[in-house]
Amino acid sequence: MKELVVEIAKVLVDHPEDVTVKEVSGEQVTVLELRVAAGDVGKVIGKQGRTARSIRTLLGAAGVKANRRYTLEILE
Repeated sequence: MKELVVEIAKVLVDHPEDVTVKEVSGEQVTVLELRVAAGDVGKVIGKQGRTARSIRTLLGAAGVKANRRYTLEILE
């Protein structure tokens, strides 16, 4: 899942070299913390959060297949 988020974020931003994802595993949920360059945060979130919501939807669908719940946090 981490690689999926990295690849999606790299396509969206102007500075793909600054994209990092940290995976924090819990008992029931795995949190993916996405960090991008300061100027690229808006591009990852999108208008009214649509892009971020879409990425979260993809994570949810992929998580069902992997039998795991995933949460995406976009950090500045």
